[in-house]
Amino acid sequence: MAIRRKVANPLALAVLAYLMVEPMHPYELGRRLKEHGKDRNIKYNRGSLYMVVEQLRKAGFVVEQETVRDTQRPERTIYGITEEGRAELYDWMRELVAQPREEYPHFGVALSLLIVLSPAESVELLGRRLATLTEQAEEIRGVLSKAAEDNVLWVFLAEEEYRLAVLEAEHRFVAKLIDSLKDPAYERAREEFREDRT
Repeated sequence: MAIRRKVANPLALAVLAYLMVEPMHPYELGRRLKEHGKDRNIKYNRGSLYMVVEQLRKAGFVVEQETVRDTQRPERTIYGITEEGRAELYDWMRELVAQPREEYPHFGVALSLLIVLSPAESVELLGRRLATLTEQAEEIRGVLSKAAEDNVLWVFLAEEEYRLAVLEAEHRFVAKLIDSLKDPAYERAREEFREDRT
């Protein structure tokens, strides 16, 4: 069972992990997250990053270490992780890695209500989805290929390998669903279902 966290936003987990490496300002955190491609897995913007850092500070997981002033920029507060923050990071990571969690993707909702659309429209829309999935998978394959050329250690690519596996599985599912929707038996069953409801 998932533990109720003081700060439950996945961005907080990334902030804690990056602050384990070294203390830094939220702007630098954001730059590194983007540079390392974490924005592909964690949704955030500059405002949400500052908000999460403040939530972590209030929870006692990070602390202001120093304020840097220079003539070019406004003062910047450098944050570091606390012992409580380290404990939270490890506990949360262990939970996420070990325990599957029920998630509620939007596509799952659409699939549960697919009967609303005609088979022809569903096939057309799913065809568009299939094309997008193909593009996304090719993009990830490019990232992985470039990383292999650069001798990037595989553990730093695990999230990309996972994303690719999920995209490939969804691609197979959608292709099969399209074939099922083209079956005349589905159209007959759909019409019978609709007639029974009216």
